[in-house]
Amino acid sequence: MDNNLKAFYSHYLKPALVWKHFAEICNIPHPSHSEDKIRQYLVDFAVEKGIEHKVDEAGNVYMCKAATPGYEDRKGIIMQAHMDMVPQKNNDKVFDFINDSIEAYIDGEWVTANGTTLGADNGIGVAAILAVMEDDSIEHGPIEGLITATEETGMDGAFGLKGGLLKGEILLNLDSETEGELYVGCAGGTDANVTLPYVAEAAPADYKAMALSVKGCKGGHSGIQIVCQRANANKLLFRLLRMLAAECDVKIASVDGGGLRNAIPRESVAVVLVPAEAEAKVKDIVASFEQVAIAEYAGIEDAISIKAAEVAAPATIIPDAVAKSLMAAMVACPDGVAKMSMAMEGLVQTSNNLARVVSDGECVKIQTLMRSSVRTEKEALGDAIKAVFELAGAEVALTGSYDGWAPNMESPILNAMLTSYEALYGKKPAVTAIHAGLECGIIGSNYPGLDMISFGPTICYPHSPDEKVEIASVEKFYDFLLHTLKNAPKK
Repeated sequence: MDNNLKAFYSHYLKPALVWKHFAEICNIPHPSHSEDKIRQYLVDFAVEKGIEHKVDEAGNVYMCKAATPGYEDRKGIIMQAHMDMVPQKNNDKVFDFINDSIEAYIDGEWVTANGTTLGADNGIGVAAILAVMEDDSIEHGPIEGLITATEETGMDGAFGLKGGLLKGEILLNLDSETEGELYVGCAGGTDANVTLPYVAEAAPADYKAMALSVKGCKGGHSGIQIVCQRANANKLLFRLLRMLAAECDVKIASVDGGGLRNAIPRESVAVVLVPAEAEAKVKDIVASFEQVAIAEYAGIEDAISIKAAEVAAPATIIPDAVAKSLMAAMVACPDGVAKMSMAMEGLVQTSNNLARVVSDGECVKIQTLMRSSVRTEKEALGDAIKAVFELAGAEVALTGSYDGWAPNMESPILNAMLTSYEALYGKKPAVTAIHAGLECGIIGSNYPGLDMISFGPTICYPHSPDEKVEIASVEKFYDFLLHTLKNAPKK
């Protein structure tokens, strides 16, 4: 295993220029909200290559390049990707996303990382933009590169993008994850931020302390993988807690489950106190529930682990009344697919991800991410979630709402790309929409009339430590991008 893809790309990976830039991106820490190093790399690249560039107030990096001779009559194309990556790692992996380089390596037909997210989402898109900007042999009309900031935790860069910067008429979003598919629409989203305050009480001295853990779930992207019906570790944990509470006196000391709002929770842990005489019964219930979960998710999950382990006694607990309300609300909170699209087979229309729950001694904080291509359904789901947690005595704020991107099946760039793909590969690509929050919807609201398409290479398990990108698909994706640039519609 080698954490520097530079050792491989020139001999094994094509196109070499794309993999060169991706290798360099892997060596630069760039999780969301810690993007100064990758931003400086992009600026240094533009300076070195003599490319006109700008960093705007939102931290987005903009580049532009004039048309090659003979292509001045083509519509201007904006290539767009985001600079940040999701920082997720396996529980036993020692890794600092702020300072450490991603340990990327070749695994057969794929490039993946050692125990962490790879950052192919959206590092491959960024690398493709840089490759196009660097290569003067490519034929194209006027082109621009827009590399946005902090997409993964709220699309901050897209929201902060102001009118007047972009000049092109076509936007190619390079942030999709299945080669051979063209995305013409996406879901909007809203965050639910829940705060349940409490005054901690002293832990009883005659109780046994145990850590209840749910681990081994696959997790994944809360938009793309939500249709897979994968287990949500937070939902399983609180289902277990409710079962235990029905059988014995359970006192919750702390809870820590899930991570990022757009990642399906893989792990969730609660420290509880139970009467000493109930310890054996608790362990039996936990063992039985593990088998129930394994059976319910057979064919979907293959490594669910639900355990009870003795731990040091905590000093304080969450008051029983608050804990009871918390358990009820977490079990009742909608999670997963709420409605499938009737217009496009296999597409999720509305969903919710119960992403995060954590206590800090003064309050329990919960975060969910709702998605829908139908604004009214998203609003109704938000109201339902708000009602559930307000009944539990919590404060709920619905924030960061953004609309989706409506498909335009008469799009000139869609028709051009259908023709290009068929010319390259002898078949038409699939045309679909995605149940995720692509930046297209937000950018399109600031630049009305943009003709937009999203596409990319094949990336599996984004937002999880199992993330990997198919090597062959990167070459097809890039060749398709170049053919699209060369054959862009005329003005």
